[in-house]
Amino acid sequence: MKQVLIITIFLLISIFSFSQSSAKYESGKMELLSPYFLFPEKDEIKYSLDMNSTQDKFTNRKEAGEGFTIKLRVNFQQFDKDMTILDIPDVMNLQFRKVDSIFRDRQNYPAFPAKDGSLIVLESNITLNTSIEKPFRKVMTIGFPLTMIPELKGEHEVILNFTKAQFIMYVDGKIVDGDFPIGFPNWFGERTWRINPEYVEAAKIFFPAINPERDASRRSNYRPEVQYWTPAWHNAWVGDVTTIYYNGRYHVFYLFDRRHHSSKFGVGGHYFEHFSTKDFKTWVEHEAATPIEEQWETFGTGTPFVYDNKLYISYGLHTSRIFPDEMTLTPDLLDYYNNNGKTGFFKKDVKKKFPSGSTYSISKNGLSNFEKTNNIFHFCENPSVFTDSNGKLMLFANYRSKGTWTSNSLDGGWYCINKDLPDGGDCTFYFKWGNYEYIIGGFVNLWRKTKGNNITEGWRDIVKEGTDFYNGIGVPSITEIDNGRFLMAGWIPIRGWGGPFILHELVQFPDGRIGTKWMKELIPETRNSKTLGDKIINEALFPVKEKSFLLTFNVNPINSGKGKLGVSLLSNNKGSGCEFQIDIENALAQYSNSTQEKFASREKSLRQGGAPHLVGNYSIENLIEINKPFLVRMLIKNTPKLGGSIIDSEIAGKRTLITYRADLDIQNLLFKLEDVEITNIQLSEID
Repeated sequence: MKQVLIITIFLLISIFSFSQSSAKYESGKMELLSPYFLFPEKDEIKYSLDMNSTQDKFTNRKEAGEGFTIKLRVNFQQFDKDMTILDIPDVMNLQFRKVDSIFRDRQNYPAFPAKDGSLIVLESNITLNTSIEKPFRKVMTIGFPLTMIPELKGEHEVILNFTKAQFIMYVDGKIVDGDFPIGFPNWFGERTWRINPEYVEAAKIFFPAINPERDASRRSNYRPEVQYWTPAWHNAWVGDVTTIYYNGRYHVFYLFDRRHHSSKFGVGGHYFEHFSTKDFKTWVEHEAATPIEEQWETFGTGTPFVYDNKLYISYGLHTSRIFPDEMTLTPDLLDYYNNNGKTGFFKKDVKKKFPSGSTYSISKNGLSNFEKTNNIFHFCENPSVFTDSNGKLMLFANYRSKGTWTSNSLDGGWYCINKDLPDGGDCTFYFKWGNYEYIIGGFVNLWRKTKGNNITEGWRDIVKEGTDFYNGIGVPSITEIDNGRFLMAGWIPIRGWGGPFILHELVQFPDGRIGTKWMKELIPETRNSKTLGDKIINEALFPVKEKSFLLTFNVNPINSGKGKLGVSLLSNNKGSGCEFQIDIENALAQYSNSTQEKFASREKSLRQGGAPHLVGNYSIENLIEINKPFLVRMLIKNTPKLGGSIIDSEIAGKRTLITYRADLDIQNLLFKLEDVEITNIQLSEID
């Protein structure tokens, strides 16, 4: 009777696992803003060239800060050499250029490869000059691969728009690339310009710049899945993420990144974009929460928060990355604090000094439509504003400051109540869950305490205990939603700073420990499911044709508390690749390089000095509930833009871990087993 009961339980577990692994998912998708813009011509001064008049002189009497707009009708066609099609000597040009279709620099042009292997880009180079601080003369380049254009051949409208704060290229009304200038082109007075009539049919230049308007009447049918999402452009990524749940809606703010932190001549040029959802199935993109509008602006991580029943987002002004402190407000902020024992309240006054430190924007409608207040309330440049378990207004000061601070109002002055907490990390922030409070430390720190009246006492270093929940997601942001669910959002690096958006769900245990699992609403939609094998107990190799796929299987330990398994994701039969390994006896999972040995050697965990946030080789310790049959799910995402594969694995619905493998094109799956059996191996294709 006992044996029959055991068999029955095992069958139920297997059936439940199969139902989970073979279920068809409907993933959350993004409703994007219209990608089209209009350039209405009003009172601007205009100069023209055409095929009958390909060179002329013009005179610019407008101030440099008012910018310019150039409109061109360009014929995209085949050519066999680099070709300049617009030239304004010592100011700017526009050119077709052949580039390497494999090498991925910061522009990431191979994100849109041509079928024949060639790669042609359209680039504009503008020479910028500034006399602020140290005079310099630098060239800024923006461009895009022509294969981004669906209907490539024929005539297209190309617009180069230089405003005080942005230099953007549009094709047929859509942005294809942009950057944030420091300095201005030196072309006040008379200049000569010319076009190449073989490619340009007409060109117009306008002073000052035309202010583009989003064309809401033209909407794209493209609705990307949210998990592993990146902005549409070839070189655009998601940076630091911060989230909040407010009035039944989950908000995601992310630092928009181009070129892996190298925009704006290397200082980043980051600002907060914004999207949200009520049901995690339909996500809506909003206008940017904190757009860059001045050349001195580049923003750092902060937090959204609710104060006085209004929705805010705090963020840092990373002005110190552009100008020395003596040209910024920082010395005044520090002097006030040192003289008064609390921070002061300062308003932006660019005529005196460039703003720096911490500021915030406020939503006009409680949903979006954020407005900058230009109020400077602290000298740190990555502020984490929150309310503690008693509802008191608090701040963790990050980047150029530290400590725990409190205030009776946003602008009433902040007092430091513990200069050493948090003890590490940069983008730190706080959350509470049940009887416990937590502090996240950016990439590698985590502290926990029992909920109490004093936020500065009783914290334990969870990383040192080896029970942290870091899984590859960088600067994780934790938010509670309905039904007591907690979500962790962030990003992973793809060949540099910035990458795709990733969202996992958290699991809390009675002792306060936290695990991670996939969020059911965001599992990518699957198709063409197939069974690779019903049961394996030894080594087994399976060919894979799919680029991106969901792999699921059940793990059944043969000897309780022992066993090991490895799944090698290989570029060919015995070639390079990545090994995913679970060591049941040591409660360990890891990613490593594939090996000719049966199993790869042990990688370091975060506690041991490993680096999960680099999403390479690392391990996670103290796996949960793996001494009995459990389900493993692995999502593999491979796209030309990624230039490799993301591998996102979930173990027993309690722990997840993510890696990225540059240039890995998976063609085979190699299973290696020791004292375990694998059953019900399912593979389903995803987009």
